[in-house]
Amino acid sequence: MESHNPNQVRAGDTFPQMDLESINGEQIKIPDSNAVTHLQLRRFAGCPICTLHLHSVIERRDEIESAGIREVIVFHSTNEELRKYEDDLPFPVIADPNRTLYHRLGVEHGVRSIANAPALGAALRGHGASIRAAIRKRRAPLPLKPNGGNLGLPADILVGTDGQVIAAKYGHHAYDQWTVDELLSRVGTGWAR
Repeated sequence: MESHNPNQVRAGDTFPQMDLESINGEQIKIPDSNAVTHLQLRRFAGCPICTLHLHSVIERRDEIESAGIREVIVFHSTNEELRKYEDDLPFPVIADPNRTLYHRLGVEHGVRSIANAPALGAALRGHGASIRAAIRKRRAPLPLKPNGGNLGLPADILVGTDGQVIAAKYGHHAYDQWTVDELLSRVGTGWAR
């Protein structure tokens, strides 16, 4: 089912200029004249589904960077929550506890985020990995009441160096995002870096 949210960006749109600050104080500009930006709007800090997905991105970080892509990850969580769960990510992480960017870019939420077999499977795998990491004291235990709730949907937006949206994907469930191969194929379609 196709969404009709008027705030959602599409390929060919001009992305709005954004000046963001990461949880580590790094200034992030989108668009970036030096790299294509992959803006990932994820769910909440500590989300086991998001963690599972982000590990696949981290494993192929060198390929992504070699393709001229800069990763920027947004969560609808506070800086404090993100430092507890996502401080070790090798990408800029942006806190958006009021979901300002989510609303501005038409990223939705609802029960359909977890009422889906792939999302439930990813949640179970992610929960298992999160519990094992918490036991080893490498990560905080899963949040009981995440900021912004646990019904968020993900989105991937690829912004060219010229500010034009190369591609966008708005997830239909919590585990519906680009794989690394899908991301790389979108940059390899002739868009300038």
